[in-house]
Amino acid sequence: MAKQLKVFYLPTCSTCKSAIKALKQQGYELELQDIKADPPAPDELSKLIELSGLPIAKWFNVSGEVYREMGLKDKLSKMSDKEKIELLSSNGMLIKRPIVSDGRKVSIGFREQDFGPVWYK
Repeated sequence: MAKQLKVFYLPTCSTCKSAIKALKQQGYELELQDIKADPPAPDELSKLIELSGLPIAKWFNVSGEVYREMGLKDKLSKMSDKEKIELLSSNGMLIKRPIVSDGRKVSIGFREQDFGPVWYK
């Protein structure tokens, strides 16, 4: 039986498409969740962030239009972690993508050279 991964993705995102293609080629079964239509709830997002080992700031899609429109570059430093998680959960377009999890570890973003060692074991 193939190992299953959950992938939060944006269907129109070329980076997400590349990650999904690479994971499928490695034989993974994927549970896909549209991050824009159905972003992770705050409690799920908190768990994902914890499993990733990354600071919350790394979870923001800093190159995204919504991030820039909201002026978050200057606002995030004044927000609590709880407020940041609530904000991310309120708009999936603020979250860096794709998010890939097997329930024990989590990766965000996709760069083939970095992605491989995490998931292609």
